[in-house]
Amino acid sequence: MKVLIICTGNSCRSQMAAAYLERLCPEWTVRSAGTVPAPEVNPLAVRVMAEDGIDISRRIPCSVSRNIPEPWDTVIIVCDGARETCPVFTGSVRRRLHIGFDDPAAAGGSEDERLRAFRRVRDGIRRAMVRFAEENGSEG
Repeated sequence: MKVLIICTGNSCRSQMAAAYLERLCPEWTVRSAGTVPAPEVNPLAVRVMAEDGIDISRRIPCSVSRNIPEPWDTVIIVCDGARETCPVFTGSVRRRLHIGFDDPAAAGGSEDERLRAFRRVRDGIRRAMVRFAEENGSEG
């Protein structure tokens, strides 16, 4: 199965979701991308994923346009449609899903408060990716 996970900046949610699916489904091709890629993966995303034993520190945000030429089985959009415009994927895809999460990078407050927001979103993404893998026949 080929899965593309999209959000706006490709610096938090889509990176976390892709990392979980790669761990859960090593036999799948999983990529992430953004409509307006950030210059780097958010350091707080790196930190909270490391707490869960996953290293995303070497990942680089990329543009969704790089993935349009490839056909995809599933495209998952992880933005929270109530708070921002969801990206659109115009390439060849069999199934599009919207599994929205708040943008933890938008959280304010102290570093502890921001970390709590990142952990909450990370945990929701983990649960959603486990469910997605189970529903789609992961061999992992």
